[in-house]
Amino acid sequence: MDRGANNNFRSPFLRPNAHLIAASATEGNVKGSGSKTLKGIIAGAITGGLEICITFPTEYVKTQLQLDEKLGSQKRYTGPINCVTKTVKEYGIRGLYRGLSVLLYGSIPKSAVRFGSFEELKKRFVGTDGTLSAQQRLLCGLGAGVSEAIFAVTPMETVKVKFINDQTSAKPQYRGFFHGVRCIIAEQGIRGVYQGLTATMMKQGSNQAMRFFVMETLKDWYRGDNKQKKVPTLVTGAFGAIAGTISVYGNTPIDVVKTRMQGLDAHKYKNTWDCAVKIMKNEGPRAFYKGTVPRLSRVTLDVAITFMIYDSFMHFFNTVWKT
Repeated sequence: MDRGANNNFRSPFLRPNAHLIAASATEGNVKGSGSKTLKGIIAGAITGGLEICITFPTEYVKTQLQLDEKLGSQKRYTGPINCVTKTVKEYGIRGLYRGLSVLLYGSIPKSAVRFGSFEELKKRFVGTDGTLSAQQRLLCGLGAGVSEAIFAVTPMETVKVKFINDQTSAKPQYRGFFHGVRCIIAEQGIRGVYQGLTATMMKQGSNQAMRFFVMETLKDWYRGDNKQKKVPTLVTGAFGAIAGTISVYGNTPIDVVKTRMQGLDAHKYKNTWDCAVKIMKNEGPRAFYKGTVPRLSRVTLDVAITFMIYDSFMHFFNTVWKT
């Protein structure tokens, strides 16, 4: 391909005047760029609340299996089905929803930050034809993941893991979300809800980099030469399932380390690297893929539902919200 014909895909940092050229060519779109970010925040918040209510039980099972680090016959669960069976037997169906309030409180701002950040970054990189290059897709997804890790995911995930871990202890101490947060902060300070920040940034950054890269690539492929073509909801869901599957196999080891760093036994590890080394030394490489099956079922469904809901709301907002 002629390099001169592909200027829209070059980074503005490599060509000082590129952003000026793009701005003059898309002046009309730039005027409404702020509203697109706001649409992304609102659509993302609604999406986060609906999605977590649907998929939480699989997240619960995944977390329990990752926290189950004892060896041999001492392991509490033999697999996902056994975990569900024991939980329902001991606590009833509601046991599978322990910690839902934490994720519900956190999923709304998390999804809002994720999609709002992505839309904000996308508008800064997008070419005049409305597309992103492969590198730009990765960067926008990475930025969205890191943003949500800092502003929403880390405190939410830390409290959620402690809640689920607390349920299986001999004497559960948390009576609810706010009581649990107060106890954690009283005992460990604000750092108590920011355990595993590094691992979470790595997890969310790689997660969203892979997911948005796959989604944007598949959407561009589906649209072909007509970049304004609407991708059907079910097709979006299928693309989301593919993106979710790829992200699970790509970063489950990071997710396991993050979960251990946020559990009630996090004091055993000096830092993220020390946690990874001890898991490898004491449990072997297979331990880094604990909870893959329930996580795969959850994330595949999660990402498919998330992008379906989000795209539907964005399409609705773009229809009724013209500014």
